[in-house]
Amino acid sequence: MRSLTEQDIRNSFINCSKGEAKRLSIPRDLGERPWDDLDFLGWRDPGAPDRSYLVTDRAGDLVGVTLRFPSSQRGFLHRSMCSLCLTTHPGNGVSLMTARKTGAAGREGNSVGIYMCADLACSLYLRGKKSLESGSRFEESLTVEQQIARTADNLSAFLERLYA
Repeated sequence: MRSLTEQDIRNSFINCSKGEAKRLSIPRDLGERPWDDLDFLGWRDPGAPDRSYLVTDRAGDLVGVTLRFPSSQRGFLHRSMCSLCLTTHPGNGVSLMTARKTGAAGREGNSVGIYMCADLACSLYLRGKKSLESGSRFEESLTVEQQIARTADNLSAFLERLYA
């Protein structure tokens, strides 16, 4: 993924108002992110523990999505698998995240959910740049490049559901 500016990020959001995008918390360490190793930029909002954000390149356009997840343990499974990167985490490593749909459906309160790595570090787990606190990734017969492509396909399918 290419390096992003704060303005690029704010302009990319598809499921919130421009005012909401203007007010959301942007990571302060954009210049330090490992952009070459990221398939998407994902971060949690330190001021709002139930909010996360994801920005990715989709067919040459940046697409940003606001996500919500349960702030209590109720939303976590004992041992879970991320639906994007298929990384298995023990404990609280995966959470059901929901995103408001775009357009009229979103304004009516409709949303789409997906189980994701709670820290949104899928790209780094796939590449072995970030280790799990305990446990490990399943050994797969797919190459890292194939796993990255699968993750991109899974993310694209999730984004499609936001537009539907």
